[in-house]
Amino acid sequence: MTLAPYVRIVARGKGRARSLTQQEAQGAMSVMLSGRAAPEAIGALLMVLRLRGESDAEIAGFTAAFRASTRNLPKADLDWPSYAAGRSRGAPLFVLAAKLVALAGYRVALHGWNAHQREGADLREVLQDLQLEGEGLAYYPLEQLSPAGFDLLALRDRLGLRSCINTVLRMWNPCGARASVQGVFHPSYRGLQSRAAALLGDRSLTVIKGGGGEFERHPGKDVAIFGLREQAELHEIALARLASLRRLRKPNYPIDIVSLWSGRQKEPFAVETVIGTAALALWTLDHGAGLAEATDLATELWHSRHNRSRRSA
Repeated sequence: MTLAPYVRIVARGKGRARSLTQQEAQGAMSVMLSGRAAPEAIGALLMVLRLRGESDAEIAGFTAAFRASTRNLPKADLDWPSYAAGRSRGAPLFVLAAKLVALAGYRVALHGWNAHQREGADLREVLQDLQLEGEGLAYYPLEQLSPAGFDLLALRDRLGLRSCINTVLRMWNPCGARASVQGVFHPSYRGLQSRAAALLGDRSLTVIKGGGGEFERHPGKDVAIFGLREQAELHEIALARLASLRRLRKPNYPIDIVSLWSGRQKEPFAVETVIGTAALALWTLDHGAGLAEATDLATELWHSRHNRSRRSA
């Protein structure tokens, strides 16, 4: 099988081209992941979709192919993708939020590609420096998890533009978690990812415009929340927690994430970022309790992070 039939569908010309169905999109991505597709055809397909914008069904089909190709991994409760470029963000505070969720007794699966990030924003270095992995928190690098997926993502360097692969990897959920959190850089993708997830039968998802495209809540801004709750579409607003509009990456306020976690650095903005992000994740896992209750739990987890055993969720 080649990609040619799928390229013809989307690129025939005005009045003749159409979007791929979900089944067709799954078939096309299966070919791309198999290694049998010609590079020219991959570029043609992805750039046509980039030009006109991907449909819900196309994103769902591409994601289904990724999920079908994934080797067996330990099951997780919460899927946490991390694929942002890191150029516009500071220290990855969201990883501290992920650890708080793990301390609450949940199994959190981080996955992504971050080795290209600038100094201080590389997730792998932070996990190593803080020794956060284990005890409910695992990280899976994309290049080990899916070499074919890594090659597709790396096409950005050759094509000069991002493709829908960035979106699909955020929706991948390789550990088959029952809930997922996703950050986006462009607000229009919040609804796209929510609708595509509904087509896939996902039940619990929270999507926000986060710091640098990561799932990281800015505590000084109201946050529009998209996603799913028991497969029903979600659209709510979480009000700002601080009267501060500072940027997450601000040279005058450097965040030493190791010192912040240990308690040596006292930085209210950073602490509120961690707590607010963890609260959204905890709410995604247990939305029956409500966001206010999740925030109370996240606050308690932060203050007791060094003198408590991991609880049973």
